[in-house]
Amino acid sequence: METSEQKDAKKKPKKKGKQEKSTGRWAVQVFFIAVILSAVLSFASDQALDGAGIGVAFAVLLAFILLGIVFDIIGVSVTAADEKPFHSMAARKTPGAREAIGLIRKADKVSSFCNDVVGDICGIISGSTGAVIVTQLYASFGLPSIAMSLAVTALTSGLTIGGKALGKSFAIAKSTAVLQLVGRILHIFSRSKK
Repeated sequence: METSEQKDAKKKPKKKGKQEKSTGRWAVQVFFIAVILSAVLSFASDQALDGAGIGVAFAVLLAFILLGIVFDIIGVSVTAADEKPFHSMAARKTPGAREAIGLIRKADKVSSFCNDVVGDICGIISGSTGAVIVTQLYASFGLPSIAMSLAVTALTSGLTIGGKALGKSFAIAKSTAVLQLVGRILHIFSRSKK
């Protein structure tokens, strides 16, 4: 007769195999999501920058930096949040509570998507937008391109890194409020699909 420990030992290898399959499947899914999302955001950036002036180019740059910061906040919040407050909200039928619980239960995937996929894509597009700005500044003012390139790169890096540093502190301190807002947004989208 098997003891409960022996039964548990037999179950663990199966669980590990499922986890490895799930991780491999997620890696493939995230690859395709990254390719599609990168193409869409790059196309949107190209369309916005086509024939645009320096002011619009800076606005596009700031928009992508802000998008990266917002998704970084969501990614950190989902890993820092506690499920308990959302269970009581779900019991009171608060819109978005169930969606927030779902995000927390898939924190590894949500964090990977928000921080790695969206964050990295925004970083890459910010860099290419910065290159467009340097080209436009050179064409408009004839300033040395190396100095402008350094200035735009430093500004982009400073805004991105500084914004994410502030965002992380905010996300950890206010993770419940952040996920409540994200959950409500997801709830609205899920209702509109029905």
